[in-house]
Amino acid sequence: MTTQTTSKVEKPQVKENRMPFGRWFANIGFRHVVGIIAAIYAIFPIIYVISAALNPDIKTTLTGANTLFSSISVENFTELSDTMFWTWFGNTIVIGVATSIGTVLMGAAAAYAFSRYRFSGRKFSLQALLVVQMFPQLLTFVAIFLLLTTLGEIIPALGIDSKLALIAVYLGGALGANTFLMYGFFNSIPMELDEAAKIDGASHAQIYWTIILPLVIPILAVVGLLSFIAAFNDFVLARTILTSQENWTLAIGMNIWVGGNDKNWDWFASGAVIAAVPILLLFLFLQKYIVAGLTGGAVKG
Repeated sequence: MTTQTTSKVEKPQVKENRMPFGRWFANIGFRHVVGIIAAIYAIFPIIYVISAALNPDIKTTLTGANTLFSSISVENFTELSDTMFWTWFGNTIVIGVATSIGTVLMGAAAAYAFSRYRFSGRKFSLQALLVVQMFPQLLTFVAIFLLLTTLGEIIPALGIDSKLALIAVYLGGALGANTFLMYGFFNSIPMELDEAAKIDGASHAQIYWTIILPLVIPILAVVGLLSFIAAFNDFVLARTILTSQENWTLAIGMNIWVGGNDKNWDWFASGAVIAAVPILLLFLFLQKYIVAGLTGGAVKG
């Protein structure tokens, strides 16, 4: 008869290598504090606007919205149907989408030409685009107004109070910063891809549309997003060109609500909440391209 003895196997004790709190806070912990403060600083205005939009008691002043969510109602949103808000909203979306698409197409074509071709005046053209960006846009307003006034006598669709004219003006300034942003990204794509496609018999158009553009989608998304936001939020240039209420954008109409003697903060707050939705959806839809698009051109491959 055998007896089986069991012995306890003692596990080696592992000393916890904890970092002292002071050292941890100095190296890592302070980032959490800064992040929390930044989050509160960024979120509070949004909460305040949403609270004001849901408060039916505010009309000519925002004092009633100082107590957050003291009264909740969708009355302010329903009243927007009695105004021209949705007309302005549609105008803004149309102008923003058309501007972003045109900016992407023009900027990509210019960046591809500067990146892939060597021609006389190439370096001068790049420098000229950079120098033009040094002058403020306000310098061109008088010239643009006089130009559109004269042009409207010949082609009314491109004159004052025309959404098409405003889009054309936006596209006139589409090159410059956008071209440089795309130019760096195009340079990160190896030239060997173009040469291999040429050997296989691809034309320049086929190389551009079927090979290069699919590879630069991140920067196209970033430029399109930035162009849409710029056109969506523009006030001064839109106010200069668009004169009738039927053609106004949200930036003009909502500014009139609170810029005159008669204040309509209830409409302004509810309209601001709705106006933020398209840009928020674009950010969510394009977020996977944003970081790659902004950093991809920083390192040349």
